[in-house]
Amino acid sequence: MDMSEDLISCSIPFLGEIKDKTPGTELEGWLNTKYGLGSALYDDLARLIKAGVEEGWAANVEIDGRRYRRSRICEPSAGTFYFSIMAVYMDSQERFRGDYHLHPYGELNMVVPVDEGALLAGPNGWSGPGWTAPAPGSHHYPEVMGGALIALFFLPAGRIRYVRRGL
Repeated sequence: MDMSEDLISCSIPFLGEIKDKTPGTELEGWLNTKYGLGSALYDDLARLIKAGVEEGWAANVEIDGRRYRRSRICEPSAGTFYFSIMAVYMDSQERFRGDYHLHPYGELNMVVPVDEGALLAGPNGWSGPGWTAPAPGSHHYPEVMGGALIALFFLPAGRIRYVRRGL
């Protein structure tokens, strides 16, 4: 089994547990309490996704050079409770803005700093290590500052929509 399959296998019990929960501030709090930094799930997924970026099987499609990359690790299927799994790598000491996008069904996003102090901005503000859970219908430009980080995100039904702002 390769490490991408390990990451998917590690995610399946978690996805089974959250499959009927709605992304939003309540779920975000629950995720950070139950599966935040230092939990077995967070630590395992962080180790696997960091290895994936280093080995080139995760966040390997350049969007804006090496500093902004993403990839889909798996498509939604019955085996993943119809969640897709994606990874985004962003790196900037200064504030850097990624592609504007919508979350039709919300998003569960595990923030994994590669550099200590790296922060990710989403619809609910700036986040360090832990989870964000933008609600269904939310939209934003993801932003990073303070170094490199990986966002490992789980999308209900695989739904995300990248759009040009104003369209």
